[in-house]
Amino acid sequence: MIPFTNNVVVDEDRMLDIIDQMRVAIPEQVKQAEKLLAERDRTMAQAQEEANRTIKLAREKSEGLLERDSIVEAAQVRSEQIIQQAQLDAEATRREADQYVLDSLSTLEIEMERILNQVRNGIRALQHVNQQPMEASSPNEELG
Repeated sequence: MIPFTNNVVVDEDRMLDIIDQMRVAIPEQVKQAEKLLAERDRTMAQAQEEANRTIKLAREKSEGLLERDSIVEAAQVRSEQIIQQAQLDAEATRREADQYVLDSLSTLEIEMERILNQVRNGIRALQHVNQQPMEASSPNEELG
């Protein structure tokens, strides 16, 4: 605080550094979260496409064997197993992708909270400095 005034001296370089860090960190974290969500969607689409290919292949194979009863039955059982396995694999991939995105977003949330706390601390520090009583008498007291 500058004596006999309401002015405060602030380390401009430090404040500009904090502001620059926030400008860089927050958009980058948001971009990273969006990238993770897109990656999750792409992984889920790939898993679904693989499941569809497997189902189609199983159906094509089973249709080709309809003329033989014993082979048809075995093919149907096998195609159902393939379908079930493909569905299990797709669901496992979805769960893993969801967990990965959740972990990444949780990390982003912690980082954003840390930055927000730094901003709040800076605001409190400036407010505290601005609210310090002046050591000299106020201008109104001098007039009275």
